[in-house]
Amino acid sequence: MLNKKWDVVLASEFSKPYFKKLVSDIRDEYKMHTVYPNADDVFNAFKYTDYDEIKVVILGQDPYHGEGEAMGLSFSVNDGIRKPPSLLNIYKELHDDLGYPIAESGNLSKWAKQGVFLLNSILTVEKDSPLSHKKYGWELFTDAVIQKINERAVPVVFILWGSYARSKKKFITNPNHLIIESVHPSPFSCYNGFFGSKPFSKANEFLISKKISPIDFSID
Repeated sequence: MLNKKWDVVLASEFSKPYFKKLVSDIRDEYKMHTVYPNADDVFNAFKYTDYDEIKVVILGQDPYHGEGEAMGLSFSVNDGIRKPPSLLNIYKELHDDLGYPIAESGNLSKWAKQGVFLLNSILTVEKDSPLSHKKYGWELFTDAVIQKINERAVPVVFILWGSYARSKKKFITNPNHLIIESVHPSPFSCYNGFFGSKPFSKANEFLISKKISPIDFSID
């Protein structure tokens, strides 16, 4: 399905009745409504970062619902699109943490290509209707994905921002992994513990301690 190792890891999930119904229902949604991201980009997180390449997981809830924003990677937007407030706050923390300048582009594909798995729990959304595809079963699928990553022996950093992402902590039981958590980078909560949390340096310090090459979090 994805032409990646994910096809082997998730083979049993792809064959389950709920997933087949999910795919059918979402195809209908694309026919009837304006849905984001583009159909070809729905599984971009998996295409950019294969199962055995994952070093860091950053978990989002559902895609951006504005025109042209969503690109299949959590928190990331297409080139030329204005950075949403949460992403801008992520960049501010990145600047304070590692000193990188705040980039013009909101495209995080450079991270994904290095092993940062940018996963939304819900992979599609109707235009201007946040959480509109919550009912279709995406979370059954992505919860299984998180559990598959948890099974890996190689250490992974899970970055969980906000109460929704933190609710997935129950699936991360492998002591090999590191969980970094804080409030969400949203303007509504960022001053309550996101700013100053230093997730990027903490992630890289952990990877280096496990003899895994760190992530270059700069955005060119």
